Amino acid sequence: MYEGSWVRDDSYPLYNAGSCPYIDEPFNCFRNGKRENMYEKYRWQPKNCNVPRKLTWLMSEQDYNCSVEFFRSVFLVQEWEIPDQKGSTKETLRLDLLERSCDKYKDADVLIFNTGHWWTHEKRIEGKGYYQEGDHIYGQMNVEEAFHKALLTWAQWIDSNVDPKKTTVFFRGYSPSHFRGGEWNSGGKCDNETEPMESESDLETPEMMMTIDSVIKKMKTPVFYLNITKMTYFRRDAHPSLFRNENMTEETKRYMLSHQDCSHWCLPGVPDLWNELVYAHLLYNLNRNKNNPPK
Repeated sequence: MYEGSWVRDDSYPLYNAGSCPYIDEPFNCFRNGKRENMYEKYRWQPKNCNVPRKLTWLMSEQDYNCSVEFFRSVFLVQEWEIPDQKGSTKETLRLDLLERSCDKYKDADVLIFNTGHWWTHEKRIEGKGYYQEGDHIYGQMNVEEAFHKALLTWAQWIDSNVDPKKTTVFFRGYSPSHFRGGEWNSGGKCDNETEPMESESDLETPEMMMTIDSVIKKMKTPVFYLNITKMTYFRRDAHPSLFRNENMTEETKRYMLSHQDCSHWCLPGVPDLWNELVYAHLLYNLNRNKNNPPK
């Protein structure tokens, strides 16, 4: 399902740009002035199958009594504070504790987890006096090791607290960014990209992606790995770039020109295709359970 290509499809997007009241302003690119909308008109075509559409109708009927909740936890583990010698507080990241909201969702029917980009920021990469387990703060730890420890904490929590007969678990993989000429904080841009890339010659497998894959394979709880890294790598055209706020002043426009968003995604857009992949897995799981009911 994750090997394929983006193909033009004028039936997309499956909902009108600017019509969804739940989209955060920075990702509502149409309302923010992005009138070049070709990025909305692509669907993912796997090599050996088709992806079913419209998870939305599945969850929109009142008969299903379905609710969707979002818990923001950029690391999956707990951000922590400890007193320092100067009487103030020091931020650390508790690699041994899952984030604080976990008890609220452990009995859900479907769980979708994700973490990634926040691990690439400067403080996490340097790893000096930042990572903590128990009372011990590591003087130095590389981010790859810390990420692995955090995922192990998540995996252990899933295996200990989630009933796989009731709950379907997904982990959404790493989504590449497309800055050129710099990074997110050094003038990187993507505003002139209007078409998906066709070549994967520069695609490298991120260390995070391999770590996620290895941890999931060792879990006793089945986890559907939404391995979207390669499919999103091609979509340099679908980021908010400059179009992050509505009714921008000239001063704000100048600021946005040098502080573009080339890591998040416009909506409608690429994340809607991720939802279609979730829908496909749910249908697969439903049919499998009908044919082989859990014991």
